[in-house]
Amino acid sequence: MHSLTLSVAGLCVIVWLYLLLARGGFWRVKHLGAAVPQIVAAGRIAVIIPARNEADAIGQSVSSLLAQSCVAAMHVFVVDDDSTDGTAEAALAAARKCPRPEALTIIPGQPLPPGWSGKLWALQQGIEQALPMRPQFLLLTDADIYHSPQNLSALVALAEGGSYDLTSFMVKLHCQSFAEKLLIPAFVFFFFMLYPPKWIRSPRHKTAGAAGGCMLIRPAALERAGGISAIRQEIIDDCALAAAVKRSGGKVWLGVTLDTFSLRNYGSFAEIERMIARAAFNQLRHSAWLLACALVGLALVYVLPAALLFSGSQSLMVAGVLAYSLMFASYLPMVCFYGLNALWALALPLNAVFYMMATLHSALKYWAGRGGDWKGRTQDVRKSE
Repeated sequence: MHSLTLSVAGLCVIVWLYLLLARGGFWRVKHLGAAVPQIVAAGRIAVIIPARNEADAIGQSVSSLLAQSCVAAMHVFVVDDDSTDGTAEAALAAARKCPRPEALTIIPGQPLPPGWSGKLWALQQGIEQALPMRPQFLLLTDADIYHSPQNLSALVALAEGGSYDLTSFMVKLHCQSFAEKLLIPAFVFFFFMLYPPKWIRSPRHKTAGAAGGCMLIRPAALERAGGISAIRQEIIDDCALAAAVKRSGGKVWLGVTLDTFSLRNYGSFAEIERMIARAAFNQLRHSAWLLACALVGLALVYVLPAALLFSGSQSLMVAGVLAYSLMFASYLPMVCFYGLNALWALALPLNAVFYMMATLHSALKYWAGRGGDWKGRTQDVRKSE
């Protein structure tokens, strides 16, 4: 039994060596930013914001967009997705305080048709309104994103400088409450582990991913990928869109930014758990087998190193120290990126336990017919036989 446990512990060390040395350097977050080429002007940019009950944040988002350095060539389309909190009015009020309030158009959302997720149906309506202006790029963004003045110019410069069809920033997420400090850096860490940006950018890798809060795409590339309708039922729609673009021969870039950030506050553990549970089981393709593998994998890779420290066996404790040290070294750059004390990096095993519970809850909600619930809509349900 001891030899079996030691073998598993050794395997855990090997897994962390692989993640640290051979997983595309996903953890080197400071190297995932943009070396933006100096490209001046661009053609027209159409910004599409799907918004459902976003009155608290959309004003700041719209104001930041209308303050972009390329504002003269930009138009913002807010699709009001049946909001009941004055979202459209908040967006209009913000625009009136900007130099070019006419650069904002509010689109009243149409009823959600069968087979579409709410966000993607709203994006579809916005894109249909935007295409007649023949934009060079479409910016698909969320209503809670504050864009730095050069954010759009940077995305365009990356696209033009590297001939990318889709460029995307993982914006800096809100990280102020205790729950956010514990869990938000881990969320981004896990995302990049699944979708290493270096592999996404490489045409030699099939890996494709994007961050839905801030995606710039060429209309021609979107059309080649089949349009929004090709992914209309997807819950993890950003990565689905990136995969469709890459499959159709397009080039995709994903990186990080410090200057553009999310205004959404996850003040409690319950709020973060709901955010994870909304899509976790969908990520596992609704497979009970993959769910079991994911839970066991998270336990062995993240929880076991901490458990080995209390095993009482010298050899197991050495393996635990090695695995925990590698885990700490890989997670520390993300913790520092969020401006936190290095000691937060020791909490990754606790993060893994939380994500295991949220993933299991995601599966239970799906099996109960409540998968993908978001703002009053259940969007991830079993297809009828």
